[in-house]
Amino acid sequence: MAFGAIAAANAQETYLNANLLKPELTGTARYVGMGGAMEALGADISTISSNPAGIGMFRHSTANVSFGVITQQDAPSIDNWNKTHMSFDQAGFVYSMRTGRSSFLNVAFNYTKERDFNLITNPSGSTNGGSQNLVTANKGYNNVFDLDPNTSDITSKSLKFTQLDYLYSNLMNYGVDDDGGYWTYYPMAAYDMRQHQTGYVGRYDFNVSGNINDRVYLGLTIGVHDVHFNSVLDYAELGQNGFDMINTIEENRITGSGFDFKAGIIFRPVEESPFRIGFAVATPTFYDLKINNYTQLNYEIEDAKDNTVVYSDNGYVEYDHDFRLNSPWKFSASIGHTIGNYLALGASYEYAHYGRTDTRYIDGYDYYGYATTTSDYQMNHHTENTLQAVSTLKLGAEMKPEDNLAVRLGFNYVSPMYKDNAVKDGDVNSVGNALTGTAFTNWDATYRITAGVGYRFDRFNVDLAYQYSTTDGTFSPYFDWNDKKYPNAPQTCKVSDKRHQLMMTLGYTF
Repeated sequence: MAFGAIAAANAQETYLNANLLKPELTGTARYVGMGGAMEALGADISTISSNPAGIGMFRHSTANVSFGVITQQDAPSIDNWNKTHMSFDQAGFVYSMRTGRSSFLNVAFNYTKERDFNLITNPSGSTNGGSQNLVTANKGYNNVFDLDPNTSDITSKSLKFTQLDYLYSNLMNYGVDDDGGYWTYYPMAAYDMRQHQTGYVGRYDFNVSGNINDRVYLGLTIGVHDVHFNSVLDYAELGQNGFDMINTIEENRITGSGFDFKAGIIFRPVEESPFRIGFAVATPTFYDLKINNYTQLNYEIEDAKDNTVVYSDNGYVEYDHDFRLNSPWKFSASIGHTIGNYLALGASYEYAHYGRTDTRYIDGYDYYGYATTTSDYQMNHHTENTLQAVSTLKLGAEMKPEDNLAVRLGFNYVSPMYKDNAVKDGDVNSVGNALTGTAFTNWDATYRITAGVGYRFDRFNVDLAYQYSTTDGTFSPYFDWNDKKYPNAPQTCKVSDKRHQLMMTLGYTF
């Protein structure tokens, strides 16, 4: 039994949105080597996004290009999924123009890969007698579906109806006998999921900045974001008799673009001191996105006595649609200090409340053909209950034992984005529930340790950096509010995202 494309909603779901917005440490090897704590120190092209005023500290024009390799520690070996990949991280330039004895006007452009989605996970555990299809059956018990009299297909009469519900209800969970229609479910014993994410978000920043008498530095950046996200998820459940099997395969692809504005200021409060204070603010990134989805359900129910197949079927659904997403505002404060020409110290703090992410659906088109949108209040309420404010602390130091040689160290702490009681709730009355998957991961805090070295000769510079990033999470295959006492709640599983990154930046000053 197969199904083609069915009607889809025009919004999206909290956990998938959060995956797009998760902050990372990216930029030049110097910026990464110092843990990104350069928002007040400036004079590095990567501050074009974190504090645009940092570009105003350049006294000479410069160009940089950065690349490297990233590998996932402890990634499971699955098929031909690679845990190591090359990465093109950054390319840009600053053009510096003197406007006075101690003043400059600078313009800059920089490309940065701000988000790397590559991740392989393989969580598994017990379903405790429940099943993913029990989530659908419980919705059926609560009268979420209608029976189409013309096609005998189960159709939606609620925004809680998902693509996966459509497959389960029409293939497994709904039957007809002499007494009419009835709902049932198949208890399972264990689950095993394999997921591979790939892709990136590229950011293109355009900056105008300058300084006033070498005391006050101002900058403005316009950013354009380019999204490419791919996910393949293979989820399987094994029956309590050791023979029954249910398998769902989900493929998601998200593409699109967005834009934002960033402004910053750096100043030296004491004229005779190099100590600096910086502040920056970034507007929401206004995303225009498209999701393409394919989901397939296969199952076999066998007779435990003679291992013969009693029931088996398969089906699929696919859809694509556009939606809008606005990230939260970001605010940062930073300090920086230099001692002679041999030591630089920096510290930065960034704040963003991801519970205020605005998911929007397209509700029509205006006279000129442009989409009009409305906030998905039900899904935004779920986001507010799921995500929280995130604080990022960056610390960094650069020491020069010789004029042409620099050694760098850095540290980051990023607080958890997810609340302790966060769940992926398929019972939200939102068009965002078109998303099929029930699995979700609540990621904890992120810790980063960085180190680097740089060497300058004549007008050229070469910088190397190493970054180790670690984040632990708790995986759940599904959650069901309808099962009030949770006797069939599945076993959660610990997962991790541990990455090693080695990168190089080549630069030229002119």
